[in-house]
Amino acid sequence: MSLNDLRKYGFLGLLSLAFNLIYTKIVFHRALLIRRPAHIRLLGSYSIGRGFTSGAGLILDVLNIEAKLVIGNNVKLNHRCHIGVMKSVKIGNDVLFASNVFISDHTHGSYNGNLQSNPFQPPNDREIFCGSIEIKDRVWIGENVVVLLGVTIGESSIIGANSVVTKDIPSFSIAVGSPARVIKTWNEVTEQWVAVN
Repeated sequence: MSLNDLRKYGFLGLLSLAFNLIYTKIVFHRALLIRRPAHIRLLGSYSIGRGFTSGAGLILDVLNIEAKLVIGNNVKLNHRCHIGVMKSVKIGNDVLFASNVFISDHTHGSYNGNLQSNPFQPPNDREIFCGSIEIKDRVWIGENVVVLLGVTIGESSIIGANSVVTKDIPSFSIAVGSPARVIKTWNEVTEQWVAVN
């Protein structure tokens, strides 16, 4: 720790940082830094890559023995990110989450198609439906984004703040809204983001 670190974090901040570094190396030795408090429940299989960092308030819920969570290398999650897994969530390398991101590969009940849940049944008693989620390499997910079951977000895509991702997002796209829709794509020839009509 240097004088610059002391100026940047202050004495109590450095003390907290040191505690978080020790905690990280005990819990996930390959991770770079997990800031406390963190709620981590790993009933199924998981893999967390090198250089993983998280802000305070991280929730990792791998909720049954069949569930699988894979987080690639150099993944950065900011404050209060929550990942809930009943089936499979895979996050690629060099992915960045802003704060308050919620990822869930499951839902209580079905609300589309022929098999629909009864609204008089308590939500916690409804059948759980699952669909794998994959977030490819170099994706940037903005503040307050929700990613729902059965979704793939293609490589190098950006999901704008406050978006709800309910369907696949192609690689090299910018998507915004609720539900999220693609508004721009990367043009390799001009090397610019181009609006989608």
